[in-house]
Amino acid sequence: MKSTHTIAALIIASTAVLSGCASNSTDPYNNGAYNSPVSSSMGYGTIDSIQVTRGPGQTSGAGAIVGGMVGALAGHQVGGGDGKKIATAVGAVGGALVGNQIEANRNGGGRDMYQIGIRLENGDYRTIVQDSVYDLRIGNRVRVVDGRVYRY
Repeated sequence: MKSTHTIAALIIASTAVLSGCASNSTDPYNNGAYNSPVSSSMGYGTIDSIQVTRGPGQTSGAGAIVGGMVGALAGHQVGGGDGKKIATAVGAVGGALVGNQIEANRNGGGRDMYQIGIRLENGDYRTIVQDSVYDLRIGNRVRVVDGRVYRY
């Protein structure tokens, strides 16, 4: 009976730790890290660079919870005594990590985003990250409106 309480405690602890890694943000690129207050208004400039970046996948924590439970159950089948407890804990943590990664990949993890460097007319330099570049090319004259870049 003590073993099942230990397993339950390990599952809950690993789930709590890994759930802290989950993000509630719907758009990780619209957090102000790249887009300054000036770029949220309108401005004109020239594209200096365009780089493709890989966006992180969004997770709710459900993948970590399910993965942790499956990993703990698999680890509990190994060994006996203290070895069984260690295998259960390692299985729970490993399963939670794998489950979280599977959920991130399934939710569009790794989608391409475009980091666009713009030299504004006033001499400032802005970096805007958006999901597409359409017909934008280096050297194009552009306008920045509400954190998005458009050809001008």
